[in-house]
Amino acid sequence: MRVLDLGTSAIICTILLATLLLHGCDRASSDPRPVVVYVSADEAIARPILQQFEAATGIEVLPVFDTEVTKTTGLVTRLRSERERPRADLFWSSECFRMIELDQDGMLAPLTGAPFDDWMSGRAGLWRSDAGTWHAFAPRARVLVHRVEEAGERETPLPGTWFELADPRWKGRIAMADPRFGTTSGHLGAMKAYWIRDGRPERFDDWVDGLAGNEVAILTTGNAGVVEAVAAGRYDIGMTDTDDVWAARERGFDVALIYPRHASADRVGGGTLLIPNTVARIVGGPNPEGAHALARWLLSEEVEDLLARSSSHNIRLRSDGTDPYDVPDVLDVDLVEASAQMPEAIRRLRGAVRTGGEE
Repeated sequence: MRVLDLGTSAIICTILLATLLLHGCDRASSDPRPVVVYVSADEAIARPILQQFEAATGIEVLPVFDTEVTKTTGLVTRLRSERERPRADLFWSSECFRMIELDQDGMLAPLTGAPFDDWMSGRAGLWRSDAGTWHAFAPRARVLVHRVEEAGERETPLPGTWFELADPRWKGRIAMADPRFGTTSGHLGAMKAYWIRDGRPERFDDWVDGLAGNEVAILTTGNAGVVEAVAAGRYDIGMTDTDDVWAARERGFDVALIYPRHASADRVGGGTLLIPNTVARIVGGPNPEGAHALARWLLSEEVEDLLARSSSHNIRLRSDGTDPYDVPDVLDVDLVEASAQMPEAIRRLRGAVRTGGEE
């Protein structure tokens, strides 16, 4: 287990002190109840962060993880099945869209006090819910991955926008993950929501039809599998997330990424989609006090720094603009609106590319 630095120790001690003052000092003389947290973030990244909280506070953390491909979807299904008798106190999701669905189903309880009440200057719909039931932190970016080639080897210029993937020159050369799961489905909803708000609702259908014509391959191995398929030369371009590209590079794959735009370069706010981690307390969870304490820790600058320095290189919401992993222009889209558009966007794409090369 990693040794805590002074900053980490200070923030956890503050959390523990606040918990004891709020709920009575009698707990200090006995073992606190464990916190059960369902986690769809990568276990190798999340577990050390939970262990640091556990070591400093003495509050036992019992994490439940899921598989790579179905991750968040699988845990959400489990949470729904346990609704009448919740086992989880907290849900740490590696994305936001299924968290929003749980919120709309009344399964999330508000987190109150600092830092929750004024999280990210109250940007409801983007980095927190209106009711304070979920809070976002440490996002990833939605990107395109490609193999690194020598100058002059590439016959076709790399795309600078998502819509360029509909161009016939990419026929048979694009891969994406199963749109029913993970960030792929959320990105489809965000595209549809953005283009509707931008006054171009037909653009999503045109893009999907272009992908169908280009026989886009749908891989059942998730975003990481998309990166591996591109690295192996099976496809030229893959739709994926930044963390999967950085992880592949650490494993020696010669790949690079593009931050594609959803609008032309002169449109501020038409850039790259950020998909944040989110944290929420579960209604009826047996340990609300522990859930509050762990949620405060997950939203701390220390955790944001740990995630930014990890192999996934999550993006700091508190960045001063000098971080090398910052996105040049963030897509201005309401994540709640994106979640609402997601089911129809998934149906539309799956209907169009049903025979387009699923693996």
